[in-house]
Amino acid sequence: MNGQPKIEAQTRAATASYVAALTAELSAMARRNGLDALGYILEMARLEAESEVHGSAQRSNGGS
Repeated sequence: MNGQPKIEAQTRAATASYVAALTAELSAMARRNGLDALGYILEMARLEAESEVHGSAQRSNGGS
């Protein structure tokens, strides 16, 4: 079996991690400038991205 699924999982996790970092910064920026609804939406996107990072880590380690 080749390493393709593992590489795809790593790329997926890396992308999700990057999105989490960016949306954290954007959420803070939005909230500082009174854009509370936008900040909230971006915070939800950050949480979703972090959930994917943790899920990818569990899948690659054989967890459930």
